Amino acid sequence: MALTTRQRRPLPSDPPPSSPIYTKYDKPSRRLGDGGREEEKSLGWFVPVFALGMLRYMSATTNIIHDCDEVFNYWEPLHYLLYKSGFQTWEYSSEFALRSYLYILFHELVGRPASWLFAEDKVRVFYAVRLFLGLLSVTTDAVLVVALSRKYGRRLASYTLAMLCLTSGCFFASTSFLPSSFSMYAISLASGFFLLEKYAMAVAVSAAGVILGWPFSILAFLPVVFYSLARRFKQAFLAGAATSVTLLALSVFVDYQYYRRWTSSVLNLVVYNVVGGGESHLYGIEGPLYYLRNAFNNFNFGFVLALLFVGILPIARKKYAPGLVVVVSPVYIWLLFMSMQPHKEERELRHCSNLLGVLGVHIDSMKEDKRAEALEKSRIFSTKWFLYPIYPLICVAASAVIESFPDIFRDKYDPNANFVMVTTAKVLRPFVLGLILCASHSRTFSLVNGYAAPIEVYKILQHHDDAGPGSVVCVGSEWHRYPSSFFIPNYIGEVRWLDDGFRGLLPLPFNSTVGGTSAAPSYFNNKNKASDQQFLQDVEACTFLVELQLNRPYPSRGSDLSKWEPIAALPYLDREFSPPLYRSFFIPYLWQQRNVFGLYKLFRRIRN
Repeated sequence: MALTTRQRRPLPSDPPPSSPIYTKYDKPSRRLGDGGREEEKSLGWFVPVFALGMLRYMSATTNIIHDCDEVFNYWEPLHYLLYKSGFQTWEYSSEFALRSYLYILFHELVGRPASWLFAEDKVRVFYAVRLFLGLLSVTTDAVLVVALSRKYGRRLASYTLAMLCLTSGCFFASTSFLPSSFSMYAISLASGFFLLEKYAMAVAVSAAGVILGWPFSILAFLPVVFYSLARRFKQAFLAGAATSVTLLALSVFVDYQYYRRWTSSVLNLVVYNVVGGGESHLYGIEGPLYYLRNAFNNFNFGFVLALLFVGILPIARKKYAPGLVVVVSPVYIWLLFMSMQPHKEERELRHCSNLLGVLGVHIDSMKEDKRAEALEKSRIFSTKWFLYPIYPLICVAASAVIESFPDIFRDKYDPNANFVMVTTAKVLRPFVLGLILCASHSRTFSLVNGYAAPIEVYKILQHHDDAGPGSVVCVGSEWHRYPSSFFIPNYIGEVRWLDDGFRGLLPLPFNSTVGGTSAAPSYFNNKNKASDQQFLQDVEACTFLVELQLNRPYPSRGSDLSKWEPIAALPYLDREFSPPLYRSFFIPYLWQQRNVFGLYKLFRRIRN
């Protein structure tokens, strides 16, 4: 008599038997008393949106400006479009046309209504744009978290969500007005769509991230784009091609409207940096390990774990290959590519970002005391925006490694056995994650509290409108911490730079009399050569003066109290004389006691 075996009828919740990609259904299940299976619920939308929304709001309202490139190449052109005043860099000269006005216009969609709503309160317009950036980050990161949850389960998604919310790199990058931040949003969204198997949308978002954001980020999008094309070639190709052609045509058209000549800022930027059309080495070079150090500063041990993702693949191949491998691979591609580039714009005297440059080749021509002062005053923390596009992927990779801790010790012949080492590894997961998040929050708190003085000091100007219309704000070596014209009240006639020994090319105001955005002023060049028009010669014309006073053996302009009255003074962390551990991480009580602080001051001229 033949024996027959009855097979269970498939349930609606069962996964397809031939599914090529690991999903949460392949995870070892919990055993219930009756031998049934407990289905794991995906992480819904509410928790990611709420958590990210809260943290991005905090970032928008407390984040400092980490790079003068953000101010002079993005906030200032936006201010000019809104208020017809602002500083211009040589990249926005129509002769060079390296910057896209399409990217600026995208933010004007929020800035313009905000300027109508808040009238003369430009500070609120500034924060309205930042809140918009935070909203973009919330939306794109939430899609990524939900996609991870549906594909790989709640635990990996929850770990990733925690790191996206609290790591220093994501906290700062999420509300930075930079093309690399826009590419970061696109990376999160494209990766989420890819995991949700919406391949056409993933390719379309990738094209937008490259063209509307940062052209060089194309390398970070390649794995998702290629795999999407392999899975759904026709739909993905058409979506990517349509998006690329539309945005490129729109970019050229918008550039023509502002530069008044037919040109492509996207192509110009690529030619300048890659093909050899410019001399980007003028703005500082660093060694191949620069970005590794920088990423560790922003993710601490989370970055180390992210690099170990490749190491756990032999153990976790079934879980993560090919889906998560495709999503995480840009971390390695991007780090390798960027480390091979000599132009890294170190934030020493030559720190001031992408191609703006100042000072870099002329350090040795400065007097010894001024050189020391400039080196100290331009040393800002390493929040290198070149790495921004892969920040969310670092969180995903690190979270995947933490989630896989028990797999390292689990018996492959009995995956559900709870040996001591497996149990210990499970307990270790939240401990390691908590350590990373505590260290990140400590660093975030240290940077925000140690370096927030410039923005806060400029806000004081709105309370001194009795100085009268046409007042002049003067800034010397602190020009690179200028928080933008959004913090300059309307009664201020102009902001001028003072000569403190710098010999690089500084930004100058947009000149409406010679064409504004379409002008090609003769004082701009791409050789980092100073213009004789960039400094105010008559210091007596200054109404207000901004200076950072550190404990150094040389005088400052503001020290002459017969001419200047201090009206605001806030502490500013003195990096050179503060121990690395205590200046990098906020440790209660010790942070105030062990670190050394200067005073960021706003002076008002005493009129006799």
